[in-house]
Amino acid sequence: MEAARSPLIVANEIVLAVALELSTKAWKVALQDGQHEKPSIHSVNHPQALPRLEQVVDLIRRTLIKWQLPAETRVAVIFEAGQDGLWIARALANYGYEAFAIDAASIEVNRHQRRAKTDRIDVIKLVNSLRGWLRGERDRMRVLHVPSAEAEDQRQRMRDRGELQKEINQHRDRMRKLLRTCGCWDDVDRGFVGRLERGELTQYDGKPLPEAMHQRLQEECERLALAEKQFKNLEAGMFAALSEHEQKRVAQLCSLKGVGPIGAQRLVTELYWRDFHNRREVGACVGLVPQPYDSGNSHVDQGISKQGNRRVRALLIEMAWAWLRYQPDSAMAHWFVTRTNGTGPNKRQRRIAIVAVARKLAIALWRYLDAAEIPAGAQLKID
Repeated sequence: MEAARSPLIVANEIVLAVALELSTKAWKVALQDGQHEKPSIHSVNHPQALPRLEQVVDLIRRTLIKWQLPAETRVAVIFEAGQDGLWIARALANYGYEAFAIDAASIEVNRHQRRAKTDRIDVIKLVNSLRGWLRGERDRMRVLHVPSAEAEDQRQRMRDRGELQKEINQHRDRMRKLLRTCGCWDDVDRGFVGRLERGELTQYDGKPLPEAMHQRLQEECERLALAEKQFKNLEAGMFAALSEHEQKRVAQLCSLKGVGPIGAQRLVTELYWRDFHNRREVGACVGLVPQPYDSGNSHVDQGISKQGNRRVRALLIEMAWAWLRYQPDSAMAHWFVTRTNGTGPNKRQRRIAIVAVARKLAIALWRYLDAAEIPAGAQLKID
């Protein structure tokens, strides 16, 4: 996700900083206005989501009254992005509060082997980090950009497609392995169900498949048929469900050779729905930037950061290989050939270089969408 930006605390401004430590049974809440020595710690534990959120809002309002703060006091709320998703940020924004979802891994922790860890300690750390971040200490934590509900829904549809595709392959692979146990090496292709129903599949010695095996294969075929039906229905309405702006961006990406409709839709819904300010933000967002370790006499290249969206990162690697195939005259393809020239069968060198191509491709496609700047040497499908 893209790091969000927020105005700093101005001189003499009072800000009520609120931190939420989320868990299933209860939320720990810390409130600090900078005027008290220690934050106020509370717990809310309603079993339902909305009433629990309303408990937090009521706690904020009561704290404003108790500490004699103006009703229009700026309220900033922070929580760690996790299994609860981002609905909390959207809900708090409806109450007029600034809500920040953060990357939990970006919070610095004590490196002692047996450090104390409790919800109370964590929530105090969060509220202090929030106040420091608002003062301009941007290295305190990484605040994430919260997408709209519509953008998140489109992203989930693309992920559902990937899960269904994976499930289909798993069913086929499971049937293939079941057949191997009987010495049957038939392919699990389009005509497999018909051959199974007609009894044409046999064991290694020509005898019919055992009844139990036949039943298991039929059940797997039923599951496979259901997954394929869901996959077909999802894919049929996926493009139409996009907004007009997103459809134009998908069509723009598809105009480049080496970029297909599915890859373009995934990039638009997973990556290019947000605004980037420079190329470094694009590379960092997909985790394809190098992470050096340079301390004293130790100089180690730790590889890429692998932060951000892992699905987009894997997709860009695949698209990078396709780009080399379909855009051989592009600057990125020439760079790859020059970089790996003379390495022969050195696959490691090629894998390292293709990661750099993927990072260059992500930046080039972003520039193509935002500024209509065609990647150097690239060809359009209409050429």
